[in-house]
Amino acid sequence: MRKLLVLLAVVLLASCSEYQKILKSTDYDLKYEKALEYYEEGDYMRASTLLQELISVFMGTDRAEEAHIKYANSLFNMRDYISSVHFFREFVDKYPNSDYAEDAQFMIGASYFELSPKARLDQTDTNNGIEAFQLFTSLYPNSPKVDEALDMMDELREKLVYKSYLSAKLYYHLGTYMGNNYKSAVITARNSLDEFPDTKYREELSFLILDSLYIQAVNSVEEKEEDRLRMTLDEYYAFINEFPESSYMKNANEIFEDVTSMLNKYN
Repeated sequence: MRKLLVLLAVVLLASCSEYQKILKSTDYDLKYEKALEYYEEGDYMRASTLLQELISVFMGTDRAEEAHIKYANSLFNMRDYISSVHFFREFVDKYPNSDYAEDAQFMIGASYFELSPKARLDQTDTNNGIEAFQLFTSLYPNSPKVDEALDMMDELREKLVYKSYLSAKLYYHLGTYMGNNYKSAVITARNSLDEFPDTKYREELSFLILDSLYIQAVNSVEEKEEDRLRMTLDEYYAFINEFPESSYMKNANEIFEDVTSMLNKYN
């Protein structure tokens, strides 16, 4: 075991020594060859260091394109997604007709996909990712990666609707704290459903709207009560038509009974 560790140490030292010589070399053909070797071996740290220099050295040649795309891919594989976005975008701008342009455009979206944070946080990178994938599918509708791009786009969109869903729930739970938050809950939930009609949160958001309208109605001043009760009743019918077997049906029917009872005095 000890001999094996010594042997490994010797190999590592030799490897480091060789790499240092390559770094200092002015033989750019050798650097290019070794950069591609490191890249294929998955040694993206060494590959990226060499490729970064070679991008400018080989400017105007096919090698510059390959060095650039592999440098951006190396950054992505090292999880430096902020930098990879930059260099993939730069590649697309510099080489729009390159054979690598399709992959670069896809990887812009993939980089933003990785940068996209949890739903509770700022979703700028999520929106950027959706825009990048939309552009990719528009430019390359026959790409074999279109399905993957659409799946990733759907996941990013679901994160946006989840953030909207959390916002609507937050307003709902705030209730009348420092104002009428039920109104904000309704607006937020409706906007979410309009923008993302196929969301998996559709039933819950729809009931949240119904319940928020109901709470506003029963707590209304007299001059607003009838209109709000009738609005709640309309929402109830819309809800049961869309979700006839909803898990919220018992709650919805209780709302219906209370609202119709309160409306009797207006008939």
